[in-house]
Amino acid sequence: MNCRFYALVAMVVGSSVHAAETPNLDEMWRLLQAQQQKIQALETDLRAAQAELGLAQATLTDTRQQIAHTDAKIEATADELEASKSQSASASGWADRTQVGGYAELHYNNLDDDAVIADGTANDLDQVDFHRFVIMLSHQFNDRIRFASELEVEHAVLESADDSPGEVALEQAWVELDLSSKHHLKAGLDLVPIGIINGTHEPPTFYGVERNPVELEIIPTTWSEAAAGIHGEIGAGFSYDAFVHTGLNVPTTGGSAFRPRSGRQHVAEAEDQAAAITARLKYTGIPGLELASSLHYENDYTGSADGADPSAYLAEVHGDWRHANGIGLRALYAHWHLESDRAHGIDPELVGADNLGGWYLEPSYRFPLPEMALGELGMFARYSQWEQRNGLDGPTYRFATFDRTNVGFNYWPHPRLVFKFDAQWESADAAVATELDGFNLGVGLQF
Repeated sequence: MNCRFYALVAMVVGSSVHAAETPNLDEMWRLLQAQQQKIQALETDLRAAQAELGLAQATLTDTRQQIAHTDAKIEATADELEASKSQSASASGWADRTQVGGYAELHYNNLDDDAVIADGTANDLDQVDFHRFVIMLSHQFNDRIRFASELEVEHAVLESADDSPGEVALEQAWVELDLSSKHHLKAGLDLVPIGIINGTHEPPTFYGVERNPVELEIIPTTWSEAAAGIHGEIGAGFSYDAFVHTGLNVPTTGGSAFRPRSGRQHVAEAEDQAAAITARLKYTGIPGLELASSLHYENDYTGSADGADPSAYLAEVHGDWRHANGIGLRALYAHWHLESDRAHGIDPELVGADNLGGWYLEPSYRFPLPEMALGELGMFARYSQWEQRNGLDGPTYRFATFDRTNVGFNYWPHPRLVFKFDAQWESADAAVATELDGFNLGVGLQF
């Protein structure tokens, strides 16, 4: 339309310019035809331009669509990367908050029984035993909540036969919640807070191949129960523990009658257990020194199934000191009092078990070896006295007082790896089934 208008204007102007020369009819016809051809050419150019413009617009639209599609892809990829990073961070965080540890010990015992006259047999001990392998697993849920566990395999092999020496036991599995920076709530399967070895018994932490007999028989280590309670710090180097937990189920007949160690049920479908309470006060205000005392009360140490309810008390006190120069000293005393319920035929006094006690004294000296050697060497001596069943059957069964002397050394090539040797001499104040003299070798580690 615009092109035709311009063409007509050009014709009028041209006519005005040439008005003085009026064309004839043929000239005007040729002029009109020429103008018409120009108009048609302009229209053709216009249509071509419009076509090119449409193609450009289509190309632009397609390009915009491609850009939008690419943006969507980039955004989706970014989301996937972010999700992957989040999952990776989550997995990494879980791993960072979970720890695995453990300890193990291998023993060789070469001990002669000097009590052969008492029961007519010699119970010599000449054996190699992979005594323990323990896996520890812990997890930190957040800054205030944590979990810890120990799974133990004893004597290397567990078979279906009743006489299999092996055992698999869950020794600990508890959760802990911080009530504040100094006070904590704890619940689960936990070690009873009594003695030295019951709470810390990894092989590199104590002298001698075997754990001392006082803490084995009297406390009795290792002793864990289903428990709930609180522990924490009260200032000036003092800390406390207070727990309510399941109690013992001590047999009252047979070859283990009134032996506290035989009353442990390890929270394995434990039945007929009465409640017990344990409290401990500990002082660690001086570097290298630990002083502690524990009190334990059993409402019914024989369990609830027999209808009797004799109570029991255990008191324990210990000191553990190691000077910076390597001199060390451990001392512990523990004492059970078992009540009678004669109306139900329960009388530990008849076999001398109404008061069961024990103590030990252990001086030591630990020092670094010369530079050409590796690690540290520690020497120790220990005297132990405790009351234990005599191991005899029938009417001769009762508790006797044992004493044992151990001397030996520990060699630590690394603080968490130890080689051990000790010699022992044992005796009793009455006829007993076994008195073991000889030596022990061991290797232990923790990680």
